[in-house]
Amino acid sequence: MKIAIITGSAGLIGSESVSFFSDKFDLVVGIDNNLREYFFGKDGSTIWNNDRLVEKYPNYKPYSVDIRDVEGLERIFLEYKADIKLIVHTAAQPSHDWAAKEPFTDFSVNANGTLNMLELTRLHCPEAVFIFTSTNKVYGDNPNYLPLVELETRWEISSKHNYFTDGIDEKMSIDHTKHSLFGASKVAADILVQEYGRYFNMKTGIFRGGCLTGPNHSGAKLHGFLSYLMKCAVTGEQYTVFGYKGKQVRDNIHSWDLVNMFWHFYQNPRIAEVYNAGGGRHSNCSMAEAIALSEKITGKKMNYTYTETNRIGDHIWWISDLRKFKEHYPNWSWKYDINDILSQIYTSTTSRS
Repeated sequence: MKIAIITGSAGLIGSESVSFFSDKFDLVVGIDNNLREYFFGKDGSTIWNNDRLVEKYPNYKPYSVDIRDVEGLERIFLEYKADIKLIVHTAAQPSHDWAAKEPFTDFSVNANGTLNMLELTRLHCPEAVFIFTSTNKVYGDNPNYLPLVELETRWEISSKHNYFTDGIDEKMSIDHTKHSLFGASKVAADILVQEYGRYFNMKTGIFRGGCLTGPNHSGAKLHGFLSYLMKCAVTGEQYTVFGYKGKQVRDNIHSWDLVNMFWHFYQNPRIAEVYNAGGGRHSNCSMAEAIALSEKITGKKMNYTYTETNRIGDHIWWISDLRKFKEHYPNWSWKYDINDILSQIYTSTTSRS
């Protein structure tokens, strides 16, 4: 039997992974205890998504286990052992602001939870491919010291800089910078996944995501930029833009495109490989541009306010350079761009409201 384990299986990337891998594995085991509702309240709940997966995929088997619970996790690993061929570890506390409220919880979920998954993989299925969803926040606020230029609707990097054409590559330092506590806990997890690969010769892949998004995101005020933005555009709820004149730029990758990256890696895995994973120059927008697009799609003016105070450790401009991944896996490319993503989120949001 060939089994995939997905942590955070009812979240955005986890649920996309369940859908994607359901016809490629005999059994897809989900691990998700809806901790997102604890983080973000009712809007963040993923129960609806787990119910959808159970109904749609007969070979999806969910377990309500916290990734901090080593004994609970080990029971799952002992049940399936060497039949486990793939682990996609997406479970996390994902918010800058929330991490500062409960640092112990943030670190124990992001760092200790990742260590638990790595060690149980090493003990019970060491030949499995281990994929970790890291974040571009491991680079801290180093990107904010790049030579940026203010344009009418966005910040942009100087056209003379070597990041202008393709974006920021994996060589940028993750040291000597302000990360936010969330960024720091993800750095710890990121390095752990690399180290298990190098030290124990395990097949580990680290994907440092930009803005990960898609129609199955349970967007909330503190996490889920495009999803929450569109929710506010649809409902008329007030949205707050934090700093940088609303011109801060994010690249946005559709959850399907990211999971397709996982699939390519799984078929030809490497040891402790790190990839930046985002929309790149193919799919990106500023906050102001995202608001304009949302208004165009909904046909409604957005209700939003602006505050000069930016989020701690936040990026002014981020576009991922994916050339390394595309060199290793030349048959991969993006399927969706920012217009596709926002249109799909609009359809999903209105169907659930």
